[in-house]
Amino acid sequence: MAPDALPDDDGHWSLESLNKAYQQGYMAGLTGQPSAPPHAEVLAAAWEAGWSDGHEQMRRQQKIA
Repeated sequence: MAPDALPDDDGHWSLESLNKAYQQGYMAGLTGQPSAPPHAEVLAAAWEAGWSDGHEQMRRQQKIA
């Protein structure tokens, strides 16, 4: 198994897949989309972290404008 891929209850995930989920969540939060993470628990956690960060950034930008 590659060093960046670890098994979990959802199957297999990699650093790349976690980063992609985070980036997708961040963009969704940044653009004001509702929270709708993927079903895989680990990927959903990464997506939700990105969404939270993106949503917070959007709120900060709205306060400045």
